[in-house]
Amino acid sequence: MIDVFVVQTGTANTASVVAALRRAGAAPDVGVDAGRVATAPFVVLPGVGSFAHGMAALRRAGLVDALRARVEEGRPTLAICLGMQLLCAASEESPGEEGLGLIDGTVRRLPAGVSVPHLGWTVVQPAGEGPLSAGEACFAHSFALRDAPPGWQVAWSEHGAPFVAAAWRGRVLACQFHPELSGTWGAGLLARWLDGSAAAAAAVPTRHGPSARIVPCLDVRDGRVVKGIRFQGLRDAGDPVAQAARYAAQGADELVLLDVSATPDGRATAAETVAAVRAVLDVPLTVGGGIRQVADAERLLRAGADKVGVNSAAVARPALLGELSDRFGAQCVVLALDAARRQDGDGWEVVVRSGKERTGIDAIAWAQQAEQLGAGEILLTSWDRDGTGEGYDLPLLAAIRAAVSVPVIASGGAAGPGHLSDALDAGADAVLAASIFHDGHTTVGAVKAALASRHPMRIPRETS
Repeated sequence: MIDVFVVQTGTANTASVVAALRRAGAAPDVGVDAGRVATAPFVVLPGVGSFAHGMAALRRAGLVDALRARVEEGRPTLAICLGMQLLCAASEESPGEEGLGLIDGTVRRLPAGVSVPHLGWTVVQPAGEGPLSAGEACFAHSFALRDAPPGWQVAWSEHGAPFVAAAWRGRVLACQFHPELSGTWGAGLLARWLDGSAAAAAAVPTRHGPSARIVPCLDVRDGRVVKGIRFQGLRDAGDPVAQAARYAAQGADELVLLDVSATPDGRATAAETVAAVRAVLDVPLTVGGGIRQVADAERLLRAGADKVGVNSAAVARPALLGELSDRFGAQCVVLALDAARRQDGDGWEVVVRSGKERTGIDAIAWAQQAEQLGAGEILLTSWDRDGTGEGYDLPLLAAIRAAVSVPVIASGGAAGPGHLSDALDAGADAVLAASIFHDGHTTVGAVKAALASRHPMRIPRETS
């Protein structure tokens, strides 16, 4: 087994990294030991959240000198997302905060005019020979290195403007994307980093920018997938681990798991289910249900979630969104907004408690407030359409899209590829569906094939 030391900075969801390394045949060990950083054959520095918090965590753990020495010596080191940014000299996110200074450059905010955070799959194009092949990788960030650093080979991506997707020098590899969440393409990159091999030549994709995301949803109660109409009449729809593995194999871009259990025992089952799903899943996982405080989110992130979704608790106490964003980063916080058309037909209001309670809160205003408080993505469900097969509420979706700049996932009512296409045309960054996949009406792959002529789609290929 390959000995890999994963730095636990307190600002990373390490479970997905550990799971990917295990699938690659490694034996990952997680901790904050400077001695292990200095001596381990392989070291991974992952990270999400803010630049200042990441650097503070490295200083508290006494890891700064050990990391600098290791990278300067060119020993096998992989820095992921915030980990890559920490290698740089500085970041606009945290003025006055010095980075490790191993990559000469300042991390800058992504340009205005595009959804930020940049979440999802985007083409990566290497500019030279090395471990990366051309393909699509999974990103979750608001800041990036915009100029090629001297002394490093690079790969490029684009979101509003070109940015450095990865930089490598010898056996040191820094990735702005998440290889552990980038499917078979990411698995191939991890394998090459571990064995020191170069990527085979691959065709360069002709398009740029993010792909539209297809997101199956698993509503889980007591460890089983359930489905209903307008959140009611739930019926058993299978095993969540088997469903997750099947959807990932079909090309799902990420997965949403919503725990609909209501008891303390259900909370414990949810963490166990998340861990089991993470073990087989190589794409992002959003988990929601029962998150009322930072500790609830941390438990699910440690179990294997990459993002957490909050709904009723945020409506009751909006400050929760800011607390989660401050602790884990906006890209980790999803507002699950359930909306119903007002009974007088004038606009939409927020509903909570599985649609049982109308709040009177304007859905558009709540989406805007949530973004300001720190939500990095909105999962928008039409209560009127959920489970009906009548298609997404396109006027609601268009109104939310016009009101916020964060990515929006459309949910509620899809019966086929045409409905998903309509939602993407209305401005959704991603489309979520459940019944059409659970009931075998279609597959993720078939949906992508049907949409590919109109919308940019990630079509997974074998590992290169």
